[in-house]
Amino acid sequence: MRKVADILARKGNQVISVSPEIPVIEALRIMADKNIGSVAVVYQDQWLGLVTERDYARKVVLRGKSSSQLSASDIMTTSLPRVDPDHSMEDCMRLMSEQNIRYLPVFENERLCGLVSINDVIRETIQYQQETIEQLHSYIHS
Repeated sequence: MRKVADILARKGNQVISVSPEIPVIEALRIMADKNIGSVAVVYQDQWLGLVTERDYARKVVLRGKSSSQLSASDIMTTSLPRVDPDHSMEDCMRLMSEQNIRYLPVFENERLCGLVSINDVIRETIQYQQETIEQLHSYIHS
């Protein structure tokens, strides 16, 4: 089965990040401009957490707070499990399902080297299944 490294090879390992003091509204603008659902919160090359659209909805909107007065560090999620490039897709699916999360930070040698979303895992799984089907078709027809 595929590994996290396969996802990163396909999509790249660029992680869009913000500083912890950036206003939430600015983090949201970055997400909108990049058409992404999360940004890493990083300070001096150290991972602090992740701000997601879900964090915004639950920690700002539903609490009647102001997205221009809160910072990314005020609403970021810090307790996400970490994976490394050798983790399997099954590991990722299990972690995401058990913890009801949509993103996993990827670390190699204690450094953030990527971010995997549930959509990435689904795409990679579909790709793997399509390749398997094509190989079986090829085998049958040869």
